[in-house]
Amino acid sequence: MISYDVVEHGRPLQKILKETPKPTGTEVLVRITRSGVCHSDLHIWDGYFELGGGKRFYVKDRGCVPPFTLGHEPFGVVEAVGPKARNVKIGQQRIVYPWIGCGKCGICKAGQDNFCVSGIRYLGVTRPGAYASHVLIPHPKYLVDSSGVDDAFASTLACSGLTTYSACAKLPELGPKDWVAVIGCGGLGLVCVSVLRAKGVKNIVACDIDPGKLEAAKSLGAKLTLDTRSPDAAQKLASLAMGSLAGAIDLVGMPATVALGLGALRKGGRLVLCGLFGGELVHPLPPFAQRAIGLVGSYVGNLQELKEVVALAKKKKLKPTPVATRPAAEVNAILEELKAGKVLGRVVLSF
Repeated sequence: MISYDVVEHGRPLQKILKETPKPTGTEVLVRITRSGVCHSDLHIWDGYFELGGGKRFYVKDRGCVPPFTLGHEPFGVVEAVGPKARNVKIGQQRIVYPWIGCGKCGICKAGQDNFCVSGIRYLGVTRPGAYASHVLIPHPKYLVDSSGVDDAFASTLACSGLTTYSACAKLPELGPKDWVAVIGCGGLGLVCVSVLRAKGVKNIVACDIDPGKLEAAKSLGAKLTLDTRSPDAAQKLASLAMGSLAGAIDLVGMPATVALGLGALRKGGRLVLCGLFGGELVHPLPPFAQRAIGLVGSYVGNLQELKEVVALAKKKKLKPTPVATRPAAEVNAILEELKAGKVLGRVVLSF
């Protein structure tokens, strides 16, 4: 098999030839055909997340020690199965759920692998990922049928689709006059607009600094857009929502975007934070109680939620976002383009 590995943080990925693993027990070997490139891959590639105030979280402390294979948006074909693997057949095309826990703790048994703390096996984060021709999966239950959905778009559902679907579920109950802001219209932000529309939300304000991304958000169903470089952006956002901004989903995750969302919320509103750009929040505490607003984090999603977002895509309720499929050998150029903010939607590697 081949993989494109981080051999030194911040340096170009290297093409590596290695032995193809053989599945044992309940394991399944998937030959990767499509692999999405996510913005969070940039942090793992660089080797750290910015925590603000000069502090950093280094990914080596989570087990990401070079040489290491990125990639957590896998789609491929079942190539081999272990002797104890059930309900799976060679040749099946499947999305791979990458947020795999230990499988033994109470959290995992409750179907919340993405919240596991005792032995996470996230593909492309703590285990070899999908920037490779093959990936080994511990159990067939992590394979999801996406028949009828374009392969490249299907691969992006494993992270960007799932993450935004789970984030949308954390919004407060919405009334007919309530609005939701989508802050950051990159790969996650655009699919977030599509997910909200699929769930019946019509009053959406798309927020970004890139006119092209705002236009793309509008084509996917955002009713209004806001260039967040505008002076008094929070006041403008509140005004666009006519004082009824019930929710904001921040797909950037930097101090300015969190301040924008919190500042524009109506009383009782909630900001859901997904983005990992970095920094720290300095915000007065009394307004949280006085305005009864909430700030909640949301990290990817569980296996059942992935099945639900795939079901939306199968029913054609989820409008596909811009996806460019490019050869896996171009991965380093793609990462540089993503870092420079030159990618509209998602880029998916083709193996």
